[in-house]
Amino acid sequence: MRTLTVTIATWNINSVRLRENLVCRLLEEEQPDILCLQELKSVEELVRTDGFARLGYRHCVLRGQKAYNGVAIVSRLPLEDLGSRDFLGRGEARHVAARLENGMVIENFYVPAGGDEPDRTVNPKFGDKLDFVGAMRDWSHRDAPTRTVLVGDLNIAPLEHDVWSHRQLLKVVSHTPIETDLLNSVIEAGNWTDVVRSDIPEGKLYSWWSYRARDWNASDRGRRLDHIWATSDLVGTFHSSRILREVRGWDRPSDHVPVFASFDG
Repeated sequence: MRTLTVTIATWNINSVRLRENLVCRLLEEEQPDILCLQELKSVEELVRTDGFARLGYRHCVLRGQKAYNGVAIVSRLPLEDLGSRDFLGRGEARHVAARLENGMVIENFYVPAGGDEPDRTVNPKFGDKLDFVGAMRDWSHRDAPTRTVLVGDLNIAPLEHDVWSHRQLLKVVSHTPIETDLLNSVIEAGNWTDVVRSDIPEGKLYSWWSYRARDWNASDRGRRLDHIWATSDLVGTFHSSRILREVRGWDRPSDHVPVFASFDG
């Protein structure tokens, strides 16, 4: 029996209308089976998908929001729209899910960034982030997902080698102990496996570099904020994880780059 290999990519595009050409370039050059996008920054009816369809990506489920958030799953394989969850109860477009014909479920998340101050008493955005990730933990524990791949911009770099300086970023939003501990609790609640770190356990890995850097490549002060996880029943099927660092150097790029992994079966 022939094994079907599905390659999944995740990318915070930081405005799909502004960077539609970059999405098409990625699809044409890398040809993933599925591309999950975050931070579309557009209502659904203004997201142009005809260019994706011309490249063979005729299936799409998305949730849009004017100027903020927004998530999509673009695929050349048929998809069943499984809906979305509103983890903060505010109508924000931060999650969408779909099922492939082989039964694999894809959950695409865009976790709140959390603002600049890691203290929910003075920074409500940080409280929103903690509440959102806490709701992800509760969902993972309650629903016990199976044959599921969770992807997205989770806005947390959980490991020491996921940031350019563990010591210097311990009090910086995205790498504080309260955030990394909470993200680990999501992993434990759903028995998730960090696919990329399972494939590439050693060395620094980044998927985001700030626009504030004069030369992002030379300073290389990155963080791994974008993730691909899998449920325990998919362990042994995934391989070929990679992060396309060079995409950060494309013309008018997102501050995030695509992350890839492949799954057999």
